[in-house]
Amino acid sequence: MKAASLSSPRLQRVLKALADGQPLTTRQIVRRAGVMAVSACVAELRTHGAEIDCEVRVVKDQRRWFYTLKKAPTP
Repeated sequence: MKAASLSSPRLQRVLKALADGQPLTTRQIVRRAGVMAVSACVAELRTHGAEIDCEVRVVKDQRRWFYTLKKAPTP
């Protein structure tokens, strides 16, 4: 994968949304960071060394994906 630069405004917005280390759903990240392809952004951040957990939970009989930043990428 050819990842965007870590200085990319798109990746910076996703990092800012995840910065507090609390789990966020895909939808929460979309709304906070203004991005659509959350899993692609997470994959790009991982190529830069970020450790981001992804957990699937069932909420109200529907699957929800939760992302949690464990370690920020190194510039």
